[in-house]
Amino acid sequence: MQRITPFLWFNREAEEAARFYTSVFPRSRVINTTHYDEAGARVSGMDAGSVMTVDFELDGQSFAAINGGPQFRFTEAVSFVVNCGSQEEIDYYWERLCEDGDPRAQQCGWLKDRFGLSWQVVPRELPDLLQRSPRVMEAVLQMKKIDLAALREAAGS
Repeated sequence: MQRITPFLWFNREAEEAARFYTSVFPRSRVINTTHYDEAGARVSGMDAGSVMTVDFELDGQSFAAINGGPQFRFTEAVSFVVNCGSQEEIDYYWERLCEDGDPRAQQCGWLKDRFGLSWQVVPRELPDLLQRSPRVMEAVLQMKKIDLAALREAAGS
């Protein structure tokens, strides 16, 4: 078991989100789903028998999600980085995670998915490219989805 597991709070979409995310990433699966019992339902305001938590893995990384109600929402203060090895990977993850997401929240490889969770889809080599030339940062700031060839060109590669 990994020591630290990201725990995501949803209103009522935890199961839907886990299914969506596990469809996007390889080596992913839903591990366990728990349901509210009568006591939990009374305290939470959720329906008895409805999904309470979902434990799942994304590309081998453990996550947990809860249907906790509308009290808390995701913000851009926390995001998940998807490090990609090619433009094809960048395109795939960008397109999949953007499905029905918030198009206003897209900049510099950042996007907000349909559940309001923020992701950064970036090339693994971005830190190295940023070290090579300040033009790389200037290029990144002009992008929504990252264009790896344009970053390499800005770096002088």
